Amino acid sequence: MSEPGPGSKADQYARKAAGWTDAEYADAYAYLDHRADLVTSLGVALEPGDEVLDLACGDGGLGEHLLARGLRYAGVDVEPAMVEAARRRLGDRAAVEAGDLNSFEPPQPVAATTLFRAIYYADDRAAFFARAAGFTERKLVLDLNPRQYTPSVVVAELRSAGFRRVELRPFFIPQTRPLPAFASGTLKGLERTGPLARLALRVRFTYLVAAVR
Repeated sequence: MSEPGPGSKADQYARKAAGWTDAEYADAYAYLDHRADLVTSLGVALEPGDEVLDLACGDGGLGEHLLARGLRYAGVDVEPAMVEAARRRLGDRAAVEAGDLNSFEPPQPVAATTLFRAIYYADDRAAFFARAAGFTERKLVLDLNPRQYTPSVVVAELRSAGFRRVELRPFFIPQTRPLPAFASGTLKGLERTGPLARLALRVRFTYLVAAVR
């Protein structure tokens, strides 16, 4: 892989690492807390003490919410500036290290692996799923834009990789627009509305996908 040049995506990540979470989310707490709820509950429940490996972890914003639920957290990111930002955020509560999602494997299996806003960095998506299945004991959780990827194709790849069950849940908390508390509650309810939720996904929002071993 060639060295990223000035103005490249990697260079932008390095420059923005220190304030990444606050800059990327209009209401970081609401967005990441809902994500953490679904990481914990979707597909199969995680229990306090279970370890979550967060690939492409950025500055570790999700880690704070998972730690608050009694889970153990390990973050990995390819960008050294993000790794340093995550270490500053999480301190000695979590292990964070540099690594590429295309090759990183933890020293021992983890209960869950997560990958958010980064599936497009997989050189070979099916191969990534197969490798993740080898070190993930309970479930792999990722986000999926159905206007960019065909959900049925991704589900088939996950099953071929060894995940026996795949559950998709719409995720309607917006990333770039803050909402009052009552609106967030309404949107969370709409995530469970079946045909209406699928209609909304045609124009906006994403799925959270839990692939269960």
